[in-house]
Amino acid sequence: MRIPAHSVCTAIRDDIVAGVYERGSRLTEELLARRYGVSRVPVREALRTLEAEGFVVTRRHAGACVAEPTEQEAADLLEMRMLLEPLGAARAAQRRTEAHLKVLRGLVRLGQERARRGNSDDLRSLGGWFHETLAQASGSPALTSVLTQLRHKIAWMYTVEAPAGPVESWSEHGAIVDAVARGDSERARAVTALHAERATAAHRLRFGSAGERADRVRNSQHPVNTASLRH
Repeated sequence: MRIPAHSVCTAIRDDIVAGVYERGSRLTEELLARRYGVSRVPVREALRTLEAEGFVVTRRHAGACVAEPTEQEAADLLEMRMLLEPLGAARAAQRRTEAHLKVLRGLVRLGQERARRGNSDDLRSLGGWFHETLAQASGSPALTSVLTQLRHKIAWMYTVEAPAGPVESWSEHGAIVDAVARGDSERARAVTALHAERATAAHRLRFGSAGERADRVRNSQHPVNTASLRH
């Protein structure tokens, strides 16, 4: 049975994000086909997709290689997420379904419970599921796709420190869901913007000097008016 190219693409992307393939390393069709137990055809299709996503580049005389993003390109990703996640939350307030709300509320309850108990092992994956569901609730496949790609690339380029206040972080998740449930687009947008700004400060670039990383984090943040959120 022919394995779909999108399954091969997911496997290669996951390995790039996990650091199995280093930045700049070659990705030969033969070795990839052998690793994933497939023919070279789905590998070739997967590499084309990953090149379009920015994970892979084709170099003369070398073929497909893992991309080597610059610090500015990495900073741009965080800025894009800070702009698009609030938009997605605002759209979700208008378009969410009861099924979306049920999942979001369940994730918030679970996240808050784990945070109170100090059980942080699952909080990162729960947070990922929360934001993925929130993006899906926007009712915009294009926006959901862009946000999914951003999450993959940010996970590849950055390490994320555990939040100093996980209970507060999940309280913000709860406030986002409350606004979405009420259909309050502006509130959903504002709370999500504040949450995204705080989350950005926990990101540390996987490459570059410590000083450059600190400058990049400071420069990528934008002031958010928090006065209206304290109620």
